[in-house]
Amino acid sequence: MSRSSSLLGQMYATLADTYGPQHWWPGETPLEVVVGAYLTQNTSWRGVELSIKNLKAENLLHLEGLRGVSEEELRILIRPSGFMLRKAAAIKTFIAFLDREHDGSLAQLAANPTESVRNQLLALPGVGPETADAILLYALDHPVMVVDEYLRRLVTRHGLLHEKARYAEIQQIALNAFVEDDANTRAQHYNEFHALIVELGKRHCKGKARCETCPLSASIFHPPLLPIADDLHLDASEVRRAQTKRLEAPRLASDNRDKGAANPRERRQ
Repeated sequence: MSRSSSLLGQMYATLADTYGPQHWWPGETPLEVVVGAYLTQNTSWRGVELSIKNLKAENLLHLEGLRGVSEEELRILIRPSGFMLRKAAAIKTFIAFLDREHDGSLAQLAANPTESVRNQLLALPGVGPETADAILLYALDHPVMVVDEYLRRLVTRHGLLHEKARYAEIQQIALNAFVEDDANTRAQHYNEFHALIVELGKRHCKGKARCETCPLSASIFHPPLLPIADDLHLDASEVRRAQTKRLEAPRLASDNRDKGAANPRERRQ
């Protein structure tokens, strides 16, 4: 494991200990998660909440509802999320894709290999790597790592990667941080990792960093004082095993779909 990935694993352990389980994604059904993944692009979660509330008020947050609603009406309902022209068109295109290619079934889509599903999602308008991976992880239960602006800030500000690192580069060092974990728990940890990074970003890693009280401000998290992984006092694997026991079974993603999240997070600041 590279030093960068090892350090990222230590950061995850520290954040898990600091903030505890996050119970993501904020959504009651897989389809709500998909819609939320579209709506959260370039906006705050508060705007997404208002849009979701509008859709629920009109009883449209199901396949039949989204299939039948006009694009014009959908634009009005999701206006709080911003970019409603683009997002309404993208959501309608996703529903048409699901009907055409998978008989209107998210379960049928999820049954395909991860790489196949990801490529299908990326071929749709309005879907970039982050949105595709969020849908894969949170709506379809595939073990993929979501990379967002908060994670980009973290790895570049801590010197783990260069400032112009590509999505795939950031994703790879994050995936490598969990390579020694049980394959059956990785999806849980990818879920928690992303949620914890968002929480850190909201509190500290904003456009202008607030490092004074950040749980990652300790010198071990800042090169050139980066120690060899074996010399770190905190055993990330042990913390992750303990964290797995604290997570609600069977999987956080499934739990989120059943019960939703009590405290949705802001997505960007």
